[in-house]
Amino acid sequence: MKSLIRLRMSASDAHYGGNLVDGARMLNIFGDVATELLIMKDGDEGLFCAYDNIEFLAPVYAGDFIEAVGEIVKCGNSSRKMIFEARKVISSRPDINDSAADILSEPIVVCRASGTCVTPKDKQRK
Repeated sequence: MKSLIRLRMSASDAHYGGNLVDGARMLNIFGDVATELLIMKDGDEGLFCAYDNIEFLAPVYAGDFIEAVGEIVKCGNSSRKMIFEARKVISSRPDINDSAADILSEPIVVCRASGTCVTPKDKQRK
């Protein structure tokens, strides 16, 4: 079971100088991916318990387009182990002009993570 979300980082996502996006924004996106996976699996949003690994691999800037994917890799009675990856697929190009951007021929992996979510048994509908 997999989920994919693609979205553009806006100026309001930029947290640091040079329009750099806070790495926590990727975790926020992974949370949305996890929610969709839990709805697909259990018919309920469930709860995100913990990340057991997070790797920030490349910078993300306002104007970049991010594609985040997630997959359930193991299921217990109520726990769901998931893996996530965020990739930059379009890069903003402020060095050219304020509205320039490039579609990347190869996506750049910007973040990887894994974690565990739980859907209590009494909330599972599937």
